[in-house]
Amino acid sequence: MTWKKWLLVLSLLTPGIGLIVAFIGVAVYIAAAQSFGYYNLAGESSFSLEFWDRMLGRKVFSRAVMYSIYIGVISAFLSVAFAYPLAIWLRKPFPGSLAIGAMLKAPLLVHGLVAAFLFINVISYHGILNQLLQGIGLWDEPHRLQNDRNAIGVLILQTWKNMPFALLLLTGAVQSISDDILNAARDLGAGSFDRFRKVIAPLTVSAMQAALIIIFIGALADFSFQVIAGPTNRQSLSQLMVFFKDGGRWNDAAVVGVSLMVIAIAGSALLAAVSRIVMRGRIA
Repeated sequence: MTWKKWLLVLSLLTPGIGLIVAFIGVAVYIAAAQSFGYYNLAGESSFSLEFWDRMLGRKVFSRAVMYSIYIGVISAFLSVAFAYPLAIWLRKPFPGSLAIGAMLKAPLLVHGLVAAFLFINVISYHGILNQLLQGIGLWDEPHRLQNDRNAIGVLILQTWKNMPFALLLLTGAVQSISDDILNAARDLGAGSFDRFRKVIAPLTVSAMQAALIIIFIGALADFSFQVIAGPTNRQSLSQLMVFFKDGGRWNDAAVVGVSLMVIAIAGSALLAAVSRIVMRGRIA
């Protein structure tokens, strides 16, 4: 393409993509500048590393970083791990497959806040799960299951909500694999697991990378699941950012926000690189 055609393409894209880039760029710029002392709403606005230095020295910040990464990584891998066998199962249509696929994708239509409140009602002290386990004789009395210290409830919610999205991406990738390739692998003696490990996984690595990255970013920055079902002794980065914002400490909130963006970018790149390296090793 000549430079005139490139200029025409860019001009046609500008009304849509240009506005998106402009709005996102302004938000990122203000957050970054605010983290270095500019746009200070409570004092003098000037360049300063004080907010970063003070934040990096706080234990609550380091704990929030580790906790958010834990939720993001585990949620992404669990979602993909559950989606892969379902995508392979639904690869070829069979009676009822459309209905099953629709039911599996139903969580995409449920708002996160609604899902969190429904989950809390199920696992609450006098909820359905406690009553069921008492009724069948496994427990003698109710157990406290919500807001557990290890954030198991948050991981369950994240996996339940994000698995259908991973399933959408992986189903298309799995269905694009030719039957001839799988039949050839079967003729060469490859079992079900070997076909997945040496054929399906490497050929669907791009879809897997996309699912891992998008789910990781969403779970890393999630606020609603953590507030409703998360542990009370830990804060995520999004909670910490809102806490500083509500207290009028906008510069501290900006430091947390910029940190969240940096972790999301770095974590996404690392997940993509690791998955690509692993799959290339399997191809060899």
